[in-house]
Amino acid sequence: MTEEKTEQPLSPPQERRKNETQKVRVLLVDDEEGYVNVLSNRLRKRAFDVTRTYSGTEALRALRNKEFDVAVLDLKMEDMDGLEVLKIFKRMDPKMEVIMLTGHGSQTAAVQGIEMGAYDYLTKPCEFDSLLKKIQRAARKHKRKSV
Repeated sequence: MTEEKTEQPLSPPQERRKNETQKVRVLLVDDEEGYVNVLSNRLRKRAFDVTRTYSGTEALRALRNKEFDVAVLDLKMEDMDGLEVLKIFKRMDPKMEVIMLTGHGSQTAAVQGIEMGAYDYLTKPCEFDSLLKKIQRAARKHKRKSV
């Protein structure tokens, strides 16, 4: 007797994505380690998949190895200017949404970032709930672009 094999058809990529965890993938980029760590912990408690980076160079390396829905990017870092990082992000992954964090008095740079393709910006220090809402909206926009 010959045993028949019945192979299950592979589900389409969209079906596979639905079956995978629906966590929002967030890339945090800021050279203030304490800020990144606190923000990361708070987002993880809300079931976000968070990758912490402490420089522009480290963030670019992370983006080469993993896809993200949203990046939260500080504009003022020691190793690279946030606008330069944004420009490279948009070339590497045009669909990834980027929320910029800027200090007081640098709204001009933030507006320039939006003109370069950033989703939005917040002035530091910002309320966690405001940032959380922006991340959630940016993630929904990213999901619509990726379908």
